[in-house]
Amino acid sequence: MSSALAIAGVSAVLQFYLRNLYTPLTALFGGMVNVSAKAPDIVQEAFTAGSPENQVNLFLHQVTHNVGWRNQDLPSVGPDGSTRLSNPALALDLHYLLTAYGSEDWQAEALLGFALQMLHENPVLTRHDISHATSQLPVNDPGNPLSTPLGAVGLADQIEMLKITPSKLGREEMAWLWTALKADYRPTFPFQVSVVLIEPRNPTVAALPVLVRQITVEPDLSPFPNIVAVIPPGGQATAALGDTVTVTGSHLLNATGVVLNNSRRSIQQTLPLLSPAANQSLQFQPPDLNAPGELAAGMYDLSVQVSTASGPTPTNSLPFVIRPSIDTWAPGGPIASGNTTVTVPCSPYLQPGQDAYLVIGHQRAAVDAFTTPTNSPSFTYTDLRPTGGLVRARIQVDGIESRVVDRSTPVPSFTGPQVQVV
Repeated sequence: MSSALAIAGVSAVLQFYLRNLYTPLTALFGGMVNVSAKAPDIVQEAFTAGSPENQVNLFLHQVTHNVGWRNQDLPSVGPDGSTRLSNPALALDLHYLLTAYGSEDWQAEALLGFALQMLHENPVLTRHDISHATSQLPVNDPGNPLSTPLGAVGLADQIEMLKITPSKLGREEMAWLWTALKADYRPTFPFQVSVVLIEPRNPTVAALPVLVRQITVEPDLSPFPNIVAVIPPGGQATAALGDTVTVTGSHLLNATGVVLNNSRRSIQQTLPLLSPAANQSLQFQPPDLNAPGELAAGMYDLSVQVSTASGPTPTNSLPFVIRPSIDTWAPGGPIASGNTTVTVPCSPYLQPGQDAYLVIGHQRAAVDAFTTPTNSPSFTYTDLRPTGGLVRARIQVDGIESRVVDRSTPVPSFTGPQVQVV
């Protein structure tokens, strides 16, 4: 595969062979033909300021994804969303403009004709062609700092060869392009080079081969343990640390623990059961440690570990949410309006990188920056307005909100701390 210098390498290879094409034609054109790879406005400025000469310019005006290669490779990360399994190649098509500048009548057309003949007769750049061109760059361009690194670009070693095909640009597209380039139109041939494969060099994980495959065949799925619901207490959709949570399902009699996984925060913990599981239900409790290492608020995948004849077997997983809670909060009187900072005791501990907001009534402020786990975050309001009375306060962490509705009664009611802004 090619490195990130592959795009520059393609331009350098094409420029090398165009130079070789015009070298024996100096007598025909009355002097050397300059071959450049710059933006047309730069070429035009230099061409008009200097003495008349013959020049061919190669300009890369667009880079697009190659649709055939874009989705060929395997996924780059594992199911946890963080373990890198492979480095899919970045497949690109390069779109060029080949422009001829002549100092005399017919010279621009002649220059363009020789270049088109070369591209027509060499529609595929072979590995030898690419290797030869890149090895000669330090000799041909000793003053260019990229001439040596481009020799190790890897273009000659990628799976696909470089194929040159003509492109069709309509009059409107061509007019728009040259207008955007702020240069006068000159005889131009648009073409495409495909495909350039750039492979990242990120470290990946490679598993060892499987030594023994143990496959158990059952006549149906009914004997397998599974879970169907996760039920926090009080009719809530979320649970706080210390709450007793019930999990229902089937064939859970030999359950040994509950596994919580939060791939976003790289958290995975196995929690013990509060009591031996029944066949269709079990209970556990997210521990309230009141310490920085406790479970963070957020969304988890919950599964149950069950001991079976074939070994420990996990059930299917269901979503489970640990909500933040505002601990006993006594601001010591009304909160001053205007530019003010409010500190709130909460659980679980906020972890660095978590998004947190404090909502007073309907006024919301983001958490102040912090670098270590904290259970007393501060929130700065730039313009906190008076509330005219007591209003509910709640905290939001990673999109999960603290409890503000009590659903344990037939008629739900608001709950949580109340504060006043004056």
